[in-house]
Amino acid sequence: MNLRVHSYESMGTYDGPGLRLVVFLQGCPFRCLYCANPDTIAFDGGTDTEPEDIVKMAVSQKPFFGKKGGVTFSGGEPTAQAEALVPLVRELHENGINVCIDTNGGIWNKHVEELFTMADLVLLDVKQFNAAKHLELTGKPNTRTIETAQWLEEHGRPFWLRYVLVPGISDAEEDIRALGEHFGHGKGTKNGGGYKMIQRVEILPYHTLGINKYETLGMEYALKGVPLNTAEQLERAKSLFDEYFDCAVLN
Repeated sequence: MNLRVHSYESMGTYDGPGLRLVVFLQGCPFRCLYCANPDTIAFDGGTDTEPEDIVKMAVSQKPFFGKKGGVTFSGGEPTAQAEALVPLVRELHENGINVCIDTNGGIWNKHVEELFTMADLVLLDVKQFNAAKHLELTGKPNTRTIETAQWLEEHGRPFWLRYVLVPGISDAEEDIRALGEHFGHGKGTKNGGGYKMIQRVEILPYHTLGINKYETLGMEYALKGVPLNTAEQLERAKSLFDEYFDCAVLN
């Protein structure tokens, strides 16, 4: 089964551990207001690609991966093509290549479950913990994302939690604390336990690097005028995350 691929990034350093080949797959059910890759949203775009082409590319770059690197499937939303990804991930593993899945956690079926069972690491993007704000931000509820995190925890699957800090949208102290109370390692949390499978929490500053794509596509950028994070905002957010996690980093 072929995949719809939008693009590739070689030697990526922001999508998982080590140096990675990042495969951006086409299609996403979310409509995030700050999406940096609006050209990956449509399911009918991208290039029809045979899995073997991706395997060959990954194997050719394997010498650069080292002990930590590998392949990351991002998007778009890679779990939308989970059925095709499962045999591809299996073949990458047969070639000794580490695989990460960068996902919003909003899709669930038997193929997604098998994919997460196989993945070496899941990068779970939690857009907003507040349900109403998540719906406004993405057009979709966050119920499935939170359930996906719970499944990963219960099945002992390691994952990173990623959170984009958008001024006025996802940077409120009450929202960050609610997320910390739910997922935190017990550091400052009322539940005293938290998620043991979270290996890293990445705080991602808001950026507008993809805004020109909206103009090219004839689309309106909904967050026009929203300022970038100040140094003080980033430091404040980091200190809040540190109250709940011992693995939070500011990217």
